[in-house]
Amino acid sequence: MNESNDVKSRQIFLVEDNKADIRLILEALKHSSLPHEVVTVRDGMDAMAYLRREGEYENAPRPDLILLDLNLPKKDGREVLAEIKADPNLRRIPVVVLTTSRNEEDIFHSYDLHVNCYITKSRNLSELFQIVKGIEDFWLSTVTLPLE
Repeated sequence: MNESNDVKSRQIFLVEDNKADIRLILEALKHSSLPHEVVTVRDGMDAMAYLRREGEYENAPRPDLILLDLNLPKKDGREVLAEIKADPNLRRIPVVVLTTSRNEEDIFHSYDLHVNCYITKSRNLSELFQIVKGIEDFWLSTVTLPLE
C-alpha cells in the first residue's frame, strides 16, 4: 500500500441522480477504513461545474476518483465522460462508470471514451456493498493516483 494513502483523505466525487443509490453507496463507504470525503451531485451539468470549479463550486477540491452514473438529468453521463476525458485538466482523474446499464453499446462507448472501469450496479444490497468495497480497495488503496 502506498504510505500517502494512510495519511491523505481521498476525495470521491459521486455523480448519481437516484437518491436510494446515493444512500446505499454512501452507506457502503461508511464502513471504509480509509480516510475519505464524498461529494455528490445529481446531474451532469452540476458535475461539470464542480469539476471545472465554476460558480458555487469555485473552491471545490479536485477528486481522486469519480463514480459516474450514465443515466443523468440535464447532461447524461456519456456526455460528462466525454467532456472529462477531452479536458487536459481533468482527463487523468480516474472515472468509474457505476450504472445499471448493461447495454453493450454503453460499455463499448464508455471504453472508447477512455473510462477507467465500467461496473454494472447490483440491486442486491450485499453485492452492491461488495462492489463499492472493491472499488475502494483498488482505486483508493492499491492504485497510485496522479496528483493534480
